[in-house]
Amino acid sequence: MDKRLLEILVCPVCKGPLHYQRERNELICKADRLAYPIRDDIPVMLEDSARTLTDEDVKALR
Repeated sequence: MDKRLLEILVCPVCKGPLHYQRERNELICKADRLAYPIRDDIPVMLEDSARTLTDEDVKALR
């Protein structure tokens, strides 16, 4: 994931910061508990494509 791209991307729902999770190849919004997939090096920033984080996922992020 290009660090410059990560610096300008925000959550499309709350406009908050996103955190790159390399292991799952996702961008995480902790505030909305959503994980946006990255497919072919392109972030898919659609709410309908996002995965809802479970309580276990959130605990693992801390």
